[in-house]
Amino acid sequence: MTNLKDIEDFLSKRRVAIVGVSRDTRDFSRTIFREFLSRQYEVFPVNPLVSLIDEHHCYGDLKEINPPVEAVLVMTPPNVTEDVVLQCRDAGVKSVWFYRAAGAGASSPNAVSFCKEHHIDVIEGHCPMMFLADTGFVHRIHRFFSKLAGSYPK
Repeated sequence: MTNLKDIEDFLSKRRVAIVGVSRDTRDFSRTIFREFLSRQYEVFPVNPLVSLIDEHHCYGDLKEINPPVEAVLVMTPPNVTEDVVLQCRDAGVKSVWFYRAAGAGASSPNAVSFCKEHHIDVIEGHCPMMFLADTGFVHRIHRFFSKLAGSYPK
């Protein structure tokens, strides 16, 4: 179960890859990418089908990023996530966040088990935008309702 300390630890890391950043400029993954950039994170978009994301080089695989990132935000479908955690292991990544706001999210039971077996810290679910300081109104509302529902990490 994810707790607030795990989330704070993840967000304290400054070299972050976002796997699954969409080609669609209006996709929410692009919003998250831009938000991390605006907060002075060193962010690396990963999508093997794209060469540029908002004028930033887009990587096809985590192993291409050198030096390696400290953390990975996974925004892929669950069936792709299992390949991503293999890449995390191979790249020496020790902190992974499986994004979820609505729908199934990026997590899969196999990916979570794999991470635990390989001593990779996991944040399962949630949207990082809820936990960033001075986040936008919509994300503060999401945080408020998450707390009301009892699903906000403690």
